[in-house]
Amino acid sequence: KKKIKRYIVSLIRLKENKEQQRSVALRRRLQDEVVIVTGASSGIGATIAREFAQYGARVVLAARRANELQTQVDVITGAGYHALAIPTDITEPEQVMRLIEQVQERFGRVDVLVNNAGVGWIRPFYKEARENIDRVINVNLRGTMLATYAVLPGMIARRKGTIISVASVAGILPVSSLYSASKYGLRGFMLSLHHELAGTGVSASLISPGFIRTRMAQGMPTARLIPMPGPQVVARAALDLVLQPRREVIVPSMYVPLVAFANTFPGLLDLALSRFMRRA
Repeated sequence: KKKIKRYIVSLIRLKENKEQQRSVALRRRLQDEVVIVTGASSGIGATIAREFAQYGARVVLAARRANELQTQVDVITGAGYHALAIPTDITEPEQVMRLIEQVQERFGRVDVLVNNAGVGWIRPFYKEARENIDRVINVNLRGTMLATYAVLPGMIARRKGTIISVASVAGILPVSSLYSASKYGLRGFMLSLHHELAGTGVSASLISPGFIRTRMAQGMPTARLIPMPGPQVVARAALDLVLQPRREVIVPSMYVPLVAFANTFPGLLDLALSRFMRRA
């Protein structure tokens, strides 16, 4: 029993040491870095913004909802960190360019871009309103491309920069036709960008979360069926990608074997999803 106890204590201390080392590395890496987070008025985006600010970054929060955006900024600055709100409709090219220009005028550069803005739900395509087709594609895919296009010239010129996009496991597994189409597109864009930017000093990484406990997910039929962690799991992944860029990260980890199983047995996936969609 004593050996088991000592072993458990050593594991706990090892984990604590790793967390301390991670915190030190993040503070060194992010101190005074300029970080833009889109879709930052609530949920995953707001959590990412707070986490980056806690490690010394100067965080710019962008989203359409100005009041909620300012609320998030007040929380961050009230805790003694640096944050700025710039209301932006990520689907409008002029507003995206204005966002980047304002950040560059104020801070001189953009070090990290986190493309988090997104909309989505699970609904059969034949039940979809026509106007939602443009909206979902524009927010989930086109908005990310516009923001990325705007920051890349400066990053490449400095040979330094990090681009992180939040996609979805629905971009790997075909869950809902419209939503998955937008996320498949986003995944293809980011994975292609990852190898296109090799050797430039700029990294492009993708986070593919499963169901996360946010306001967006509350109305989905899965809310009562699948365990949903909080948005901190996505924020942690984003921070880790700044320290060690990777092609793609799937969170939470329980989705990794699910993705592997679905790719191995696509017929079983189709059967399960067809039953699930009939309940949506």
